[in-house]
Amino acid sequence: MQSFRTELEDLNNPVVAQDILDLEKKIRLFREGKIDSDKFRSLRLARGIYGQRQPGVQMIRIKLPLGRVSTKQLRRIADISDEYASKNLHATTRQDIQIHFVSLDRTPELWAMLEKDQITTREACGNTVRNVTASDLAGVDPKEPFDVSPYAYETFQYFLRNPICQEMGRKFKISFSSSDDDTAFSFIHDLGFLPRINEQGERGFKVMIGGGLGANPYLALVAYEFLHEDKIIPFTESILRVFDRYGERTRRMKARFKFLLDDLGLEKVMALAEEESKALKSQTYVINRNILPEETPSTVQLGVAPEPADAAKYERWYKTNVIRQKQEGFHGVYVKLPLGNMSSTLARHFADIVDQFAGAEMRVTVNQGYLIRFVRPEALKHLYAALDPLGLAEPGFDSVADVTACPGTESCNLAISDSTNISLALEKVIREEYPEMIHNTDIKIKISGCPNSCGQHGLAGIGLHGSTIKDKAGKVLPALVVLLGGGKLKNGEGIISDKIIKIPSKRGPDALRILLNDYETNSQDGEYYHDYFQRMGRNHFYALLKPLGDLTSVVPTDYIDWGEDHNFILHTAVGECAAIMIDLVATLFFESEEKLEWAQEAFRQQHYADAIYHGYSAYINTAKAMLLTRDIKPSTQIQVINDFQKHFVDTQAFVLPETFKDLVLRINKNEPTAAFATEYLEASAKFLEDARVYREAADKEVVEK
Repeated sequence: MQSFRTELEDLNNPVVAQDILDLEKKIRLFREGKIDSDKFRSLRLARGIYGQRQPGVQMIRIKLPLGRVSTKQLRRIADISDEYASKNLHATTRQDIQIHFVSLDRTPELWAMLEKDQITTREACGNTVRNVTASDLAGVDPKEPFDVSPYAYETFQYFLRNPICQEMGRKFKISFSSSDDDTAFSFIHDLGFLPRINEQGERGFKVMIGGGLGANPYLALVAYEFLHEDKIIPFTESILRVFDRYGERTRRMKARFKFLLDDLGLEKVMALAEEESKALKSQTYVINRNILPEETPSTVQLGVAPEPADAAKYERWYKTNVIRQKQEGFHGVYVKLPLGNMSSTLARHFADIVDQFAGAEMRVTVNQGYLIRFVRPEALKHLYAALDPLGLAEPGFDSVADVTACPGTESCNLAISDSTNISLALEKVIREEYPEMIHNTDIKIKISGCPNSCGQHGLAGIGLHGSTIKDKAGKVLPALVVLLGGGKLKNGEGIISDKIIKIPSKRGPDALRILLNDYETNSQDGEYYHDYFQRMGRNHFYALLKPLGDLTSVVPTDYIDWGEDHNFILHTAVGECAAIMIDLVATLFFESEEKLEWAQEAFRQQHYADAIYHGYSAYINTAKAMLLTRDIKPSTQIQVINDFQKHFVDTQAFVLPETFKDLVLRINKNEPTAAFATEYLEASAKFLEDARVYREAADKEVVEK
C-alpha cells in the first residue's frame, strides 16, 4: 500500500485525515481476512469506491456538490486520473465525475490527493445521502427568484458524515432547482426543492417528496407549497430519521424511500417526521447565503477576435450552446461531451481555456456536459476558437443530438447490454441524417445499460435501456427496451416514459429513424413530442416499431452487441449499490461498541444530537444481533425494536425497566441536551453489556449440553 502520510499532514483537517486513515486500516484488515467482504463493501461504497465489471479494479466517484468544479479542481482530478486511473474523466447525470480502473490499495492515497483541493469521495456511493444536485444555471439563471447554490451546498455539508444517514436501507437523493422550470428534476428525487418568495418577501421552497426512477418509477408528491428557508435542513433531517427507522433493509428492490412513502402514505410520513422534530439539533437552521465565494470573470486582456473558419457552425453553436446570464453583460457557454467523457489531457487544456476567457468556476450538468460561466460577449469568438479544435464546441447542447448514456457494459456490474456505443451510433444518425434536429431541445434521448435508469431513460422523450431477447431457438440477443413520451414539460411538470417494445440492440438506429420520421410527418406545428405521443397513443408507436421486434428476420450481426466482435454473452453480478449490512452476531456487537465510541467522541465535541444518534444505532445493532441468535431477521429498524420486545422482553428472557420501544425511542421524545445524551448513552452501553452477558451465558449453556 502506498504511503500518503505527507499528504495528510498538508490537509489541516483532522476529521478528513482520520477518515482516510480509517479507510487504509479497513483495507488492510480486509486483505488480512479480518473483515467480511459484505461489510467491507458497505464501508468502501460510503467512501466512493465502487467495484467494476472488471475484477480487481475500482471506479472512484468524486462528489461535486451542485456540480460545482473549479479549473484548479479539474486539473487536480485530471492529474489524479493520470496517476491512479485510466486518464479519463466521466461526467455523470448526478453532476459527479468518475474515474475508473483504480487499485483498491491506492484509494486512500488518491483520496488524500483530492482533499488537497477540497474534493471528496465521501458518501458518493452506498446507502447514504448522495451528491446534492442543483440546476447548472443556479446563480446566473434569469428566471430564478434567488440563487439556490448556498442552500444546496449547506445541505451537502450538513449531512456529510452525519450519523443519521450513514447506514440507511438505500441511497437518498436531493436536488435544488433554480426556478419553476425544474431543471434539476425535483419530481424524480427523494427530496426536491424549488425556490419561492412568499407575500411577505421571505425566501422558502416548494418541497417535493418521494420521487425516483429505476425499474419502478414514482413521481414525487408535494410536501409543502412553501417551507421557510430556515426549515429545509431540519425537515430533511426529520425525513432521513424516518427513512432510517422505518425503511426496508432486506428487500433491496423495495428499499428506496419512494416505497416507504407509498406504503405509509404522505400524511403518515409527515406525521412521523413531525415526531422527530424534538430530537433535532435545531428547530431552525439559518443558511449562510455567502458560504460560496463570489464568482469573478477573467481579467485577461483580449485582442481582436478571430473570425470563425466555419461561420455557419459558429452560428449554430451560438444559438444552441450560449445563454445570457442574469448578470448584465455575461454569457454562459455549454460544452457538449459525447458520453460525458473527457481525457485528462483534454481536461487540462479545457481548464486553461476557461481561465483565459471566463470565470474559474464551472458546473457539471445533469446531461453530462459542462457549463462555463461569466463569459463576456467580446470573449465568445475567442472562446469558440479555442474550444473548437479540441472538439469542445459542437453545437446542439441538450438537444435531441445530445444523447445521455451511463457507462453500461464498459464498467458496470449491473449492465445487461451496451449503452455507450449505441449512444454514439444514434448521435451519428442525427448528425448525418437529421442535422436540423440540433435545434430541437424538446426531445431528449437517454440510454441506460439496465432498468435501473442511471442514464435516466425513464425521463426521456425517447428512452432505451439494456436487456436481452431470445430467438425461437432460445439463443440470446442483446436488446433494447424502447420507452417514449417522458420528460419535463415546459411548465416544469415531470412525466415518466411509457414502455413500448423490446427490440434487438442493433436495430436501435432504425427505431430512431422511424420515430423521427413519424414525428416530422404527423406532428402539428409547434407540437411538443410528449403532446404528440399522448395524441397518437401508445398503440400507434407499438405498431410503428413492431416490425423491428420480429425475430424471424434476425441476421448474424444481431447477436453481437455494439462495440463487440463476438456473439453476446450475458454477464450477471450483484449490484454494488446494494451495500447490505452483514448479519453476523459478533460483527454487530463490535459495531455497537464502535458506535458508542463515536458517540463519546461526538459528546466530547458537544455534538449531543450526533452522540445520541450513535447511541440509538448501537441499540438497534445490539438488538439485531440478539434476534439473529434466534434466526429472526427483521427488515426495518422499527421491526427490530418490535421483534426484540416480542421475543425477549415479553417472554422475560431479557429484563428491562420499561418496554424496549419506550427505552429506545426516547430519542425523539427529548431535546438533545448534554444531560439526556449522558443518560441515553449510559443506557445504550448497559444494554450492549447485558446483551453480551446474555449471549455468553447462552453459548456456555450450549457447550455444557
